[in-house]
Amino acid sequence: MLAKLHFYLEEERDTAMFERVDYTVSRIDGDYACLLQKEDPSAEEKCVARALLPPEIYEGCQLKYEMMSYEML
Repeated sequence: MLAKLHFYLEEERDTAMFERVDYTVSRIDGDYACLLQKEDPSAEEKCVARALLPPEIYEGCQLKYEMMSYEML
């Protein structure tokens, strides 16, 4: 039973890593952009290196994170 539970939890973790998450760029601070999750505005800001984001981002724009990459909406 414990092995089945462990497998289920591992599978849930792996699928969650590739699910789409939508963000709003709350601010740009030098080489970093701070993002807020649209589904959970109370979540902590996530600061991401701008090199990982589309070059045309601006404060207030919408991004999606899916399959380990960011794209503008």
